[in-house]
Amino acid sequence: MASASPSTPAEAAPPAPPRPGVAALPVRNRALLTLGVMLATIMQILDTTIANVALPHMQTALGATADTITWVLTSYIIATAIAIPITGWLSDRIGSRNLFLISVVGFVLASALCGMATSLAEMVLFRILQGVSAAFMNPLSQTVMLDINPPERQAQAMSIWGMGIMIGPILGPVLGGWLTENFDWRWVFYVNLPIGVFCFAVLWALLPSRPIRKRQFDLFGFALFSLGIAALQLMLDRGQGEDWFGSTEIWIEALVAAIALWMFAVHMATARNPMFERELWKNRNLITAIGFMQVIGVVMMATMALLPPMLQTLYGYSVLDTGLLLMPRGLGVLITMFVSAQLVMRGVDARWVVGVGLSMAAWSLYEMTHWTIEMNSWPFIFSGFIQGLGMGLVFMPLNGMAFATLPPKYRTEGASLLNLSRNIGASVGISLCTTVLARSIQTSHADLVPHLTAPGLDGFDPNLLRMMGPTGDSIMAMADAIVNQQAAMIGYLNDFKAMMIVTALSIPLVLLLRRPKTPIANDPAAAGH
Repeated sequence: MASASPSTPAEAAPPAPPRPGVAALPVRNRALLTLGVMLATIMQILDTTIANVALPHMQTALGATADTITWVLTSYIIATAIAIPITGWLSDRIGSRNLFLISVVGFVLASALCGMATSLAEMVLFRILQGVSAAFMNPLSQTVMLDINPPERQAQAMSIWGMGIMIGPILGPVLGGWLTENFDWRWVFYVNLPIGVFCFAVLWALLPSRPIRKRQFDLFGFALFSLGIAALQLMLDRGQGEDWFGSTEIWIEALVAAIALWMFAVHMATARNPMFERELWKNRNLITAIGFMQVIGVVMMATMALLPPMLQTLYGYSVLDTGLLLMPRGLGVLITMFVSAQLVMRGVDARWVVGVGLSMAAWSLYEMTHWTIEMNSWPFIFSGFIQGLGMGLVFMPLNGMAFATLPPKYRTEGASLLNLSRNIGASVGISLCTTVLARSIQTSHADLVPHLTAPGLDGFDPNLLRMMGPTGDSIMAMADAIVNQQAAMIGYLNDFKAMMIVTALSIPLVLLLRRPKTPIANDPAAAGH
């Protein structure tokens, strides 16, 4: 089959109507192009978590404080969230091939600059450039995987794409910890260089392009949306450190976010050429899937943010051991991504698959609410594996249902909205879980301390210990450490309980999804997307 060569113009002919056995955009070597697309996807997904474990080392090298070093993460998240929504317009304007190549080049160059940064200001600037480049890769890779596969293989292709999306956050802390311990924190960025060069070479040689579709850019809508999303992300990231609405800054950010997003909603309903096509908001499956993606962001990303510090501080596992304990979650995702694709291809109602997956995720979180400080590693492995199985059952069929009733021309914009909703869900989930954890620790500590008195614990008399001088101080410090440990454990359990409730309450939403008239795997407008 013919392939796009390096000289293929951006104004490639429109894709032919999909037919069984024929891809919308045929390529010469589909397997190699799939490898290049997936490596690009995994590379940018890794960078959402790979830098987390290296923050203490960056703080020292860049002369930052504990509060300001978090901007290394925040700047990347905000830049990605702002840039994702314009993926569809840019893809139509300059061609999907050109945008993908530019994104890979920009990401690799920004990664190199991050590795060479000598100050916090430089690092934040380069992370913003990296986040903007990364924003376009997810929607474009999802669209490419759909376009280069014939209808009967699209569900299978999307299961492969979903594996990369779900596995990336799990591998990030492991790879980041290994690189930081054995080399230097700068290698969490330099590792992108050889991968990015390979991806660019493959994409340059094989990637075809969708046709250019001239559209007017909604500058006013984009400005409102960017302002609202940036203010929301800042509020979520800085809320706990600034005591939430006890801070003037948080009030300002909340008001700016609310006003800007409300104005954006009004503008979307009234503008002649809105930023997003109005047909997107009329599609019940897509809107329901956006809600589910936020739940996935909360459960998947918030859990991945909570478990590493919990395993390292409360249980004493090393960075590498922590990563290994989180690997079963990824194995579960891999298994059910494949299984869910097979079920959907055989005509099983995707709504049942999604419902079962959410139920398994809720069950795993219920099991996590029974964890104790004195236990071995088996509960971590078992709960993580079950949660991975559940998330794998949800992710691929949900993507298929989201696009089952949406015209193909809206695919890229729909994909960008799904990715954005997952990112926002992750930000909200991490912020709320961090807040619940911090406040639970304070409350539980206050509740536990009264039990460390003579009536509550035989032989423990604080007054007598104070008379013992340094020895008594040491005993008191040990007792306080035990109380802190127990209070932290209660805080984590409260987080798991909250996530379990959110997941369980979302299960009935599957009833809002509309089953396509034909199986997703055989529906060219929906398959696997």
